[in-house]
Amino acid sequence: MTREEALKKLTAVFQDVFDYEKIMVTEQTSADDIKEWDSLMHITLISAVEDEFKVKFSMQEIMEMKNAGEMAGLIIQKVNM
Repeated sequence: MTREEALKKLTAVFQDVFDYEKIMVTEQTSADDIKEWDSLMHITLISAVEDEFKVKFSMQEIMEMKNAGEMAGLIIQKVNM
């Protein structure tokens, strides 16, 4: 999986979770960029991402993720294992 593919799929997940079709996920997209992205929505988002990509994040990985680019990087590592 390429970074472009991961970000494209992440965009679809973000649009679904936040129920807003105009969200465009970039490497730098973070909770600061999406008003509705609070701690509860973060859990929902992580769960949706894990389901979509068929991966599991550790608690440490979840806590260390700062933006969608880091999320995409972890997804690519896990999918390509």
